[in-house]
Amino acid sequence: MASLARRNLTAEEFFDWLSGQETRYKLVDGEPVAMAGAERRHDHIVVNGLGVLWSQLRGRKCRSFSADTAVRIPSGNIRYPDFGVDCGPFVDKSMAASEPALVAEVFSPSSRLFDCTEKLEEYKSVPSLAHIVRVDPEWPQARHWWRDSDGSWQSRREAGPDAVIELSALELRIALADLYTGLEFRPRPMLVDVYPPGTTEGRWTM
Repeated sequence: MASLARRNLTAEEFFDWLSGQETRYKLVDGEPVAMAGAERRHDHIVVNGLGVLWSQLRGRKCRSFSADTAVRIPSGNIRYPDFGVDCGPFVDKSMAASEPALVAEVFSPSSRLFDCTEKLEEYKSVPSLAHIVRVDPEWPQARHWWRDSDGSWQSRREAGPDAVIELSALELRIALADLYTGLEFRPRPMLVDVYPPGTTEGRWTM
């Protein structure tokens, strides 16, 4: 692995090397980095999300993909979102989405800060991406980013069992109730109000 890191792998070199590995890796700054496994709750939400997309995309040009399909970042990094939608040509032997239009991730506490800063900016730099979704595994809420017609990114928090994420560029919709089907929610912790009395700011955001 040390020799590979010193070579500063390109995406093509990484995929060639990856085909002979049993462990899952991503490519970060030219270096293969092992990927951790997911808890069952995380995986359950991912499976639900794939099912929601598959049912709406059946017979259409775009296709859903799982965490085994890579997304190429213009900087050279290779990321693996939990699930997404690819609207480009389907290439049997390819290990990456041709034209990813949606990426979705179920975050974990350990990666939350990185996911909503550096990794988010990486995804925003992918020209074909129109939607980015981050799902909270503990409570029914998600943050949705979408690219406007002028190329700028907008975002909105969707929360509650009746909330729906509208993926307008793809003519898709994801109901949060469908993402969390089969799961129970633990009580939310008591939050300390960090705002002075009389202010109207929300106490908790994603």
